[in-house]
Amino acid sequence: MRAMTDPEPKFRRRSAERPTEIVAAALAVFADKGFAAARLDDIAKRAGVSKGALYLYYETKEELFRAVVRQAVAPNIERMRGALDAFRGPFPQFLAVFAQMIAANLGQTPIGPIVKMIIGEGRNFPELARYWHDEVIAPMLGALAAAVVRGQARGEVRSGDPRLYALQVVGPFLVATIWRETFAPVGGAPIDMEALARQHLATLTDGMLIAA
Repeated sequence: MRAMTDPEPKFRRRSAERPTEIVAAALAVFADKGFAAARLDDIAKRAGVSKGALYLYYETKEELFRAVVRQAVAPNIERMRGALDAFRGPFPQFLAVFAQMIAANLGQTPIGPIVKMIIGEGRNFPELARYWHDEVIAPMLGALAAAVVRGQARGEVRSGDPRLYALQVVGPFLVATIWRETFAPVGGAPIDMEALARQHLATLTDGMLIAA
């Protein structure tokens, strides 16, 4: 009998790690080929498993896409949203915190290739676009709009539609992400996300805030 202190058998550890490995492989294949062209065979091969083993965890590409969003993207979005919802300082400080957070996240997470894929293929796969909207876009815009409402109530932010303000805040970062994934690889001048954050913050401060 295996002692209680014995390490878990290697095969069992490998089995527990397999879903994460498959999701990582799916993210890489989606980023490389897009959703339509990605094949489960390609994902299984990249993950180092048989196609039959892959089916034990995920039966369709759609399930794999949802798993990619849940595991590789949504946790970062949820952490950002939690921090933004909890922030109660002056609105200029809120903008600074948001700009720093989103610049760091876009530089350190795999969100860019998925954004490119959704924009390119969302019309043909509307269920994917809807899932991305519900899990990523809507929570972030909601957190930004709520912060704008709080700023307006304190007399810090000019009158205007909070949701449209939220789109204005996040818009340049989305454009920069699309640029990085689409044009930088073919020779377009790269965009410094941190420099963009600083300049965008200065522009927002002049345009959105009520002078003290």
